[in-house]
This record gives sequence, C-alpha cells and structure tokens, in this order.
Amino acid sequence: MDLDLAAVRAFVRTAHERHFGRAAANLGITQQALSKRVARLESSLGVRLLDRDQHGVRLTDAGARFLPGAEETLRAGDRAVATLGGEHGPLHIDVWGHLFAPLRTVAQVATVPGAPPLQPGHGRDLPTVAAAVVRGEIDAGFGRVHPPLPDGLTHRLVRLEPVDVVLSADHRLAGATSLRPGQLRDSVLHAPADLDRLDFLTRFAERFGISEHRTTPNLGLAPTLSTLAADPRGFALLPADVEFPEAPGVTVIPLVDPTPLYAWSLIWRRAAEPPLLESLVDALVRTARENRWLVYDPARDWLPTQEPTIA
Repeated sequence: MDLDLAAVRAFVRTAHERHFGRAAANLGITQQALSKRVARLESSLGVRLLDRDQHGVRLTDAGARFLPGAEETLRAGDRAVATLGGEHGPLHIDVWGHLFAPLRTVAQVATVPGAPPLQPGHGRDLPTVAAAVVRGEIDAGFGRVHPPLPDGLTHRLVRLEPVDVVLSADHRLAGATSLRPGQLRDSVLHAPADLDRLDFLTRFAERFGISEHRTTPNLGLAPTLSTLAADPRGFALLPADVEFPEAPGVTVIPLVDPTPLYAWSLIWRRAAEPPLLESLVDALVRTARENRWLVYDPARDWLPTQEPTIA
C-alpha cells in the first residue's frame, strides 16, 4: 500500500495534539482540510484511527497501534529529503515532556544568532526519543533526562527551571502567596500519565510524602487546568515559565523551601555527531548563560538527583 505522507502527517499531528484545531494550525492548513486528510487515510487503511469525545480527540486501538509506525515513516521521509540539502539541512530534534512545554526553550534557542535550522518533532517519552536517536532516525532529543540512557548516547544539561504548583481556587491552600512542597502532603497529585512513567513526579511524591495521585489524560494544558478547577484537593506541577491560557477556577503559587527544579537536557549520539550539532550546543550554552538557566543552590533548591554537573 502507498501511504500519502501528507495524510499520515495530519494523523500524527492530531494524535499528538489531541485536538483538530491545534493540529491544523500547527500544520498551517484549515481544520476541514485536516479532517479530510485523516478521513482519506482511514479510508485507505480500512480502520478508524481517531475518535472525538467531549474532551477532544483520542486514539482508537487501531490508531495507537498505527502511530509508532506512522511516526517512523515520517522520519524516514524527512531524512530522505534532508540528504538533498547536504550539511545545511535542518537538525531533526524530538522533544518530550509535552505538558511542561519543552518547545518554549527550543524556540527561544532557535532565534539565537548562529543557531542551526531545527525541525522539531514530538516524541512520546524519553525511552522512545532515545531509541530514535540511537537508530539515527533523528539527530537529537530535548527533555528531562533520567537513567538509564541507552549506551552510545551523551547529554548536556542546559536549563534548570523552577516549578510552581497549580491548585483549584477552592483548595484550602489557594490563598497562600507561596507554599513549601511538604504542605501538599494531604493533596492529590494530578499526573498526565501513569506515575511510574514520570520520573520527576514520582521522585517528588516520594520525597515530600504525597501518597495520593490521579491520572489526568494529557489533552493539553487547558483541559488539565479545567480538571484541576473541579478538584478542591488536587494539584499539578508546572514550570514557572509556562504561559497559562485563560483558566478560571485555578491559582498558581510558587514553591519554596525548597524550590523544585525541572532539568532540561539535550541528548545525542556520542560517536556520530550530526552536522550542525555543535552550533546547537553552542546556542544552548550561550542562551543558558545569558538567562541564568543553570543557577542552582542546594540549600534552596531541590532536584530529584544529586547536584547536577554544569559544564
């Protein structure tokens, strides 16, 4: 079967965004055109890949099975096109940790003079992105690194970002100007996936005695905030720099004594550095220095690991 890559790309983007409107805007097409592409793909495959419900868009069982292969197909096509541009083609970089919006950092670095052109993609999690880097399907990955990383990969810490707590306006702590993490002990942690897949939130819950948690499907920031607004015991953690949509019924409060830090890193293959990677690392380092992204005080801040290596 010959796959229409435009239709495959429409499906993959919608699967990542969980929203037809956002996916269409990301691809620069109308929502009607996006829907037609997805429908054409479903027709050619003879299965339904996506379902709509009151919360947005979700993958069917067939869609979940098809997604990894669809992503790999797009990467292969992008690599084929990139070979025609020699060393001047864009770096393919996948990001993960979507609710924490890693593209905020990548987009900022991409505007630095001397930074190479980037073609970002959305990996589902660290193991998926790391495996794609090892196989040479992408040039690099960006997100929070935690062990174990596959052999042959290296990484560089580029940003330590303070984390705030987001609460329902009806939460008993909602009126505070700042909170200590331990004060959340009797609250319910909302996580965008099963906690055993989220190293940072798992470590946070263990360190500060958070015994209750709830999985809130990651359909985007706005649905997450809406769910929190309806739960007077719930809370979520988000980097302080995340731009919040209009969200009545929730409040954002800084965490102190200690302040949790979310660590962003770049990963790549140690033995086969792709063209232009050195320029990207240099742009990351310069941006981190200018914005004081790597400030860390063990007496004031908390990381799930020991003091980071800041090169």
